Amino acid sequence: MGKYPVSEVKEQELHAWMERLGIREEEIEEKFIRGGGKGGQKINKTSNCVWLKHIPSKTEVRCQSNRSLAMNRFLARRILCMKIETALLGKESKEEKERERIRRQKRKRSKRAKEKILSDKRAQSEKKAARTKVKDRE
Repeated sequence: MGKYPVSEVKEQELHAWMERLGIREEEIEEKFIRGGGKGGQKINKTSNCVWLKHIPSKTEVRCQSNRSLAMNRFLARRILCMKIETALLGKESKEEKERERIRRQKRKRSKRAKEKILSDKRAQSEKKAARTKVKDRE
């Protein structure tokens, strides 16, 4: 078992991602702070919220998505990598590409595209109408 409560493969992927982006563990400042929100006594008593700061890029991240401190440490590093990748790559980052894909999906169709769709539908309905039996036509 590795440093985090995830599979060895996921841990290796995270380390490879950090290496590709040039993030070293020595450059990361890490603090454990008390979280808030739901969870009752467990949340109020333990410091399981992880705060990371990448010193060279001055990028800060907080993660408290899980009750496990070790899991939050892993997830915080993942979020840090995403933020730094977005800052470095801009439009080429996965996150930005996904955002752009969703924006294109929600975009209103142009007038020409609507007309084409309607003409295709009309052609299809005419094709279907031509399939009716001879008796029905008379």
